[in-house]
Amino acid sequence: MRGIGKHPCQENHPVPKSVARVGVNGFGVIGKRVAEAITKQKDMKLVGVSDVVGDYRVKLGQNKGFEIYASIPDKLPDMKKSGVEVAGTLEDLLRKIDVIIDCTPAGLGAKNKVLYDKVGVKSIFQGGEKHDLTGSSFVAQCNFEENLNRPATRVVSCNTTGICRTVGTLFSTIGVKKARVVLFRRGTDPWESHKAGLINTVVPEAHIPSHQGPDAQTILPKLNITTMAAKGPFNLGHLHFAMVQLKGEVEKKDVLKALRSAPRLAPVRNSDGVDSMNAVAEMMRDLGRPRADMWEVAYWEDILDVTDSEASLVYQVHNESVVVPENVDAVRALTGLETEGRRSISKTNEALGISSKFL
Repeated sequence: MRGIGKHPCQENHPVPKSVARVGVNGFGVIGKRVAEAITKQKDMKLVGVSDVVGDYRVKLGQNKGFEIYASIPDKLPDMKKSGVEVAGTLEDLLRKIDVIIDCTPAGLGAKNKVLYDKVGVKSIFQGGEKHDLTGSSFVAQCNFEENLNRPATRVVSCNTTGICRTVGTLFSTIGVKKARVVLFRRGTDPWESHKAGLINTVVPEAHIPSHQGPDAQTILPKLNITTMAAKGPFNLGHLHFAMVQLKGEVEKKDVLKALRSAPRLAPVRNSDGVDSMNAVAEMMRDLGRPRADMWEVAYWEDILDVTDSEASLVYQVHNESVVVPENVDAVRALTGLETEGRRSISKTNEALGISSKFL
């Protein structure tokens, strides 16, 4: 943090409260969004971002005032040749910051963590990495306090985040006997649709449970959950169908009350013409959201059914942005800037414009 000559050592302790100095490694779909989100926080400073190319994404980041670093030293000359002003290498960036948010492609985290640990910087990874990499995973509303002052954590995937926010809310407020969630996943990210887009097919995940259920249990170990998944020819986000057996005598009004109490869930309604994934995406555009991002999970309030204490609900998760506020909150948890999840969530929500209702 500002005014500190040494980096925090790799122990579970806070650093002095002021402004956390943050770097982002990987300036892709998640990285560019996380970087911009950090700049909107009063208690954080974005020191720089690193990548391996000097393409349009990195150049636009530079135009926004971000200092650019080379994630791999050998790539620095090519980045400069492309016209990017490179301030140094990733290791140079690490020596200026308190926390690095790793948004590199899945599987690179273990290699990168060696460098982060060597320099003594706290680190946050994404859901493409294994839970074992850090020994801890993160969803702010579920386990913020468990991650306080840790040297590293992992923000779970967009799908797992969606499950933890919705089913996790019912788990913590009402109680869940068993949850079954079927995930209809997007085929690819929009910016890579020319590389790997599905056409006229649906591909089921080859294992039951799909990996999202066990992943949710890294956040909520006592949650009894089974998941199945498939991916289809669309890129607007993910659609989940959850069937949740609840504890006690529960009515629809009880479930709605619980969902409405959650900080990053927002209802949508068929009766308002929001009858599809593209309608939700269009609503985000009409709301003036940057990149049409939806940081919340949108659940269909008027599709929700509760019969014999079993809730059936449908909700939409935006794969490109739902984990962005989680990364911001993870910075506060690791640095001890906040000790209570609800306060961090409130700060992040206010800074980004996250709401519990769209209309």
